[in-house]
Amino acid sequence: MRTFVGAVAVFAAVVATASTALAETKPAAAAPAKPAAAKPSAPAAAPAGSPLLIAESKDWKAITAAGAKAKMCFAMSKPQKMEPASVNHGEVVFFLNTRPSENVRNEPSLQVGYPLKDGAKVMVEIDAKKFAFFSRGDSAWLEQNADYAPFMEAMKKGSKMTAHATSGRGTATSYVFSLAGLSGALDAVAKECK
Repeated sequence: MRTFVGAVAVFAAVVATASTALAETKPAAAAPAKPAAAKPSAPAAAPAGSPLLIAESKDWKAITAAGAKAKMCFAMSKPQKMEPASVNHGEVVFFLNTRPSENVRNEPSLQVGYPLKDGAKVMVEIDAKKFAFFSRGDSAWLEQNADYAPFMEAMKKGSKMTAHATSGRGTATSYVFSLAGLSGALDAVAKECK
């Protein structure tokens, strides 16, 4: 059984942050002073626990946040296409969650902006390879631990990923994610959350 303590609350904060421009970023090394140039004001420090953008890589972002026990990192992407276009999907994000304190690396999950149908599986397809996810509330996680390595390999080698879900009202939905930039986001997560 996976441990989800604190992860769902952090997911919600990350999703909320992902819907904005992610103004907070990890502080960069100070640049050398330029003569006669106005000194830019320093960015405000993010409140404790606030998600921070650490890298962007094409269609993926790497984010860090304080979890209930320790620092967590995420590689995340939003869908390029959502179907049916006629319904309100809310915020939809695919995550690869890293929690070093729990020895979790790149745990895949999908979060949508509505309750998923109780007991319904979410099917994720990567270049014709299919993987089942179990759902709970508005989120879904990879169902079988044995699928983890094949799923990650498919993500790294694939070009697109499609998630098929069913809402609590019975509406069939689908989301197409680009996999461009995934490796760069995973590299940033690995450096930040060792």
